[in-house]
Amino acid sequence: MKSKQSILDYNQQPFLVIWETTRACDLACVHCRASADPQPSLDELNHHEALRLIDEIRNIGTPILVFSGGDCLKRKDLAELVAYAKSLGLRTGAIPAVTPALTDERLKELKDAGLDQMAFSLDAANAKDHDIFRRVEGNFEKTLECLEKANRIGLRTQLNSLINVHNENQLNGLFDIVELFDVVFWEIFFLVPTGRGRTVPLLSADRFEAIFEQIYEFSQCVNFVIKITEAPHYRRFCHEQTMLQRTLGKPNGHHAKHLPDDFTKGHDLRESIGRAPMGVNSGKGFTFISCRGDIMPSGFLPIAAGNIRQDSLADVYRNSPLFQELRNTTLLKGRCGLCPYKEMCGGSRARAYAITGDYLAEDPCCAYQPSVFCE
Repeated sequence: MKSKQSILDYNQQPFLVIWETTRACDLACVHCRASADPQPSLDELNHHEALRLIDEIRNIGTPILVFSGGDCLKRKDLAELVAYAKSLGLRTGAIPAVTPALTDERLKELKDAGLDQMAFSLDAANAKDHDIFRRVEGNFEKTLECLEKANRIGLRTQLNSLINVHNENQLNGLFDIVELFDVVFWEIFFLVPTGRGRTVPLLSADRFEAIFEQIYEFSQCVNFVIKITEAPHYRRFCHEQTMLQRTLGKPNGHHAKHLPDDFTKGHDLRESIGRAPMGVNSGKGFTFISCRGDIMPSGFLPIAAGNIRQDSLADVYRNSPLFQELRNTTLLKGRCGLCPYKEMCGGSRARAYAITGDYLAEDPCCAYQPSVFCE
C-alpha cells in the first residue's frame, strides 16, 4: 500500500521543521514534554546561531518552519527571525503560550513581520477544566480573546487540543467552540507520555478508535482542516472508512479540506506547498530542533542525532543512523512490522519509544490486528 508522491523526497529533506526557540515559559501545563523555566537558559541558540539555523532549514529544501517553545514570545528577536525566514521564502508559524506577554502589540508585530499562522491551545470545552490543565486561572478566556484578536487583524489561526482521559468526553463541546472562530485548522494531539506527561494516564487503544470515529464524523461537515498529531493510525481508520463507503456504493463523504494524511493544500499554513505523503512521521518528513540546537526526530522522541552548532542539518537528517532507521519501515517490530498500512502510518514512533524504550516497537495505542499473511 503506497502513499501519494510528494513534491519533496523525504529521505533528503523534511517537509516541516519545528524549532523550540526557548524552553522559557510562564506556564506549567500538566502534559508538557518540557520542564519550562520562567527565564531563558544561557545556553540556548543566540541570535546569530538562530539565523544560521534558518539558513540551513532553507538550504535543505524544507518549506515550513514553526517557531515553538516553551513560549516563543520569550525570544525578544522572534519577529526579526520570522521576517528573516520569510525573506528566504519559508512559510512560518508560531505557537506562543497564552500569557500576559501575548499583547496586542506582539500580535501586530508578528503579523507585520510576515508570520503566516499562529496556533492557540484549547484543552477543554469549559474554563474550569482547561485552566486546571494549564495551571493558570483565566487562561481559557484569555485564549479565546487572543484568538479573536488575531482573527481581527487578519492573522491566520489554528486551535490545538490535546485529547486524553481528562477531556475525552468533551469532544463535542470542543468542536462547537472551534466552529465559532475563523480557524484554518484544528490540530488534535494524542498524548505521548514524556516530560511532565509521564505521570498522565493514557487512553487505551480502543478509546483511540472510538475518538477516531467522532473525529471522522466531524470531518464530514467542517470548512477547516482537522489535523491529527501522534496518532498516525487515524490514516488507516480513514482509509477503512473510505473502502467501506465504496463497498456500500455510497459517495465518499470527506469534505474537501479534510485529509487523513495530516497535511493539506489550501489557505492554511501549508498554502501552495502541496500535499505531503501519508507516511510522514518522526524523522520522516519531520524534524525538531531543540533550544540548544539538538537535532531530533521529534520533540516527543527526544534522542539527539547531532547538534547544529557543530553538525550540518542536512547531513544529520539524511545520513544519521537514527533518522535512517526511522524512515525504514522494514525495521518496524511487532504489529507495526506486520501491518499492511505501515507505509501510510508507521505508528507513533515517539509513543513507542516513550512506553517501551524502543522507537521501532509497535505503537501500543493502536488496536489494529494485522494478519501474519499481510504483504
